[in-house]
Amino acid sequence: QLQFVESGGGLVQPGGSLRLSCAASGFTLGDYAITWFRQAPGKEHEGVSCINSSGESISYANSVKGRFTISVDNAKATAYLQMNSLKPEDTGVYYCAVDLGYYYCSGYFEPLDPGASWGQGTQVTVSS
Repeated sequence: QLQFVESGGGLVQPGGSLRLSCAASGFTLGDYAITWFRQAPGKEHEGVSCINSSGESISYANSVKGRFTISVDNAKATAYLQMNSLKPEDTGVYYCAVDLGYYYCSGYFEPLDPGASWGQGTQVTVSS
């Protein structure tokens, strides 16, 4: 099972910024497409953004377009999510996983293996 280590979360005021990191644990990103997901309290996981290893395939959920930017550093086997203009509704635990599209972002924001366990995630709280 491919696993990731998420980090970079924290408490920020509305309008603030955070940069999240998603590090591959024990493997290279290779040809995988990586999707960031988030889960708000009492809600299902929601896809946020996806990028493939070349950076040529990128997608964003409508709720974060224009505010979030995804990137990847293959040398560090790490994907990043720069989050600007944060809103209270961005609050949740953020996770990453290989996208359903495997090599490219499928556009469905679904994990390749829906039965796999999620990592520990990183908590993002947007509150004044």
